[in-house]
Amino acid sequence: MAYQPIEELLPKSGFSIYKLVRLAAKRSLELADGSPRLINDVAVDTKTPTIALDEIRAGKVVIRSVAEQFAPVVAKGKKGKKADVSADADAEAEVNA
Repeated sequence: MAYQPIEELLPKSGFSIYKLVRLAAKRSLELADGSPRLINDVAVDTKTPTIALDEIRAGKVVIRSVAEQFAPVVAKGKKGKKADVSADADAEAEVNA
C-alpha cells in the first residue's frame, strides 16, 4: 500500500477526515464498478482505495464545497468537464477531468 500524506489530502475534503474517508470510499466503489481512472500513472495491479486516494491527492476528485479552490484553470471560452460522483450530502464531490 502506498503512503498518502494526510497533509495533502485534507484540504481536498474541507479539512474533515470523515469526509475524506467517505469521499475515498465512494470513489473506490465507483472504480470497482468499472468507472474509468482519472489518473494514468498508476500500475495495473493497484487497488482501488489507493487509486481513489491518488485521484483525491491530484485534485481530480474533491468535495463540492471546496471544488472552486482546486478547479483547473480553463482557457477562455472552454468549460471543464465535471461529473457528480456522489448523491450523499456528506461526500458531495466533483470530478474534474
